[in-house]
Amino acid sequence: MAKIFCVANQKGGVGKTTTTVNLAAGLAKVGQRVLMVDLDPQGNATMGSGVDKRAMALSVYDVLLESASVAEAAQWSDKCGYHVLGANRELAGAEVELVEVERRERRLKQALAEVADQYDFVLIDCPPSLSMLTLNGLCSAHGVIVPMQCEYFALEGLTDLVNTIKQVHANLNKDLQIIGLLRVMFDPRITLQQQVSDQLKAHFGDKVFDTVIPRNVRLAEAPSYGLPGVVFDPSARGSQAFVAFAEEMVERIKKM
Repeated sequence: MAKIFCVANQKGGVGKTTTTVNLAAGLAKVGQRVLMVDLDPQGNATMGSGVDKRAMALSVYDVLLESASVAEAAQWSDKCGYHVLGANRELAGAEVELVEVERRERRLKQALAEVADQYDFVLIDCPPSLSMLTLNGLCSAHGVIVPMQCEYFALEGLTDLVNTIKQVHANLNKDLQIIGLLRVMFDPRITLQQQVSDQLKAHFGDKVFDTVIPRNVRLAEAPSYGLPGVVFDPSARGSQAFVAFAEEMVERIKKM
């Protein structure tokens, strides 16, 4: 059965999409069966996985409105080695359309349950706001992976996210927990980043992943080629760090 994880942070620009596509590619590289679900209407994770969001016949929008199944809407990304349930601008309309339907926050959960035995991991790229889309992701997931930069404002955003996860856990999804915090865009030469990193480890202990993703130009360049960094340049430091993170995730799941 698939383990389902949201990659979420209410703060924008922290590398959620970069984390999602590179973790998906890293997991595929170490032999895992992966489905990447893009829940952001911008469709960046879709494009960054080698799938053209403008050419999709079916998307996650159709799955949420129950006009298609995950099996019908998901596409195989040959370059990346995992399945993509893509998103495009249509998804922005789902916010409004879901407001009045039954089981609106559990639509994605029910759809994923039908394919849970076909994958080892399902990774959900969530939008930065706490919307009906994010709620669908959180209600579907066994846990949340939180990418964060080691900066002061990131700590404030983390407090908000932890409170949100507690509320969803209490009211909608008893399985939901924080799986771990991933330090991204990390530069050890900056004293403040080192200090915030130490604070995180002191406060969250083993919830902080051992793997650290360094600030890396090749990871930033990869989306313009429609690929995760792990596929675009496997030898780059950032790519190697994501493969190490994938291996750490596999080990962590064994203990869950």
